[in-house]
Amino acid sequence: MNNKQLISEMSKRTGLSASDTQTMINGLVAEMTDALVSEGALTIKQFGAFEVKKKVERVCLTPTGQRVLVPPRLALSFKPSPALRERIGEGEEIEL
Repeated sequence: MNNKQLISEMSKRTGLSASDTQTMINGLVAEMTDALVSEGALTIKQFGAFEVKKKVERVCLTPTGQRVLVPPRLALSFKPSPALRERIGEGEEIEL
């Protein structure tokens, strides 16, 4: 599903115009981003948990056999809720 399809589906479910739905989704994404930046974690019940994790510095080998130092970085991880994992595993259509 792409952004346009998401807006269309959410507009149908909520009865809001496509413009209002897009504003709502943009606001949701902005709030989620702010929560991850400020708190480093975000949990949405019945969906899952997002967490910013620190990846440590490490040494990697290139295809030529040369050792390269990979600097530490931040990475976003997602852990689905048990309910979401179960619904996906059963192949059911997901309704939130």
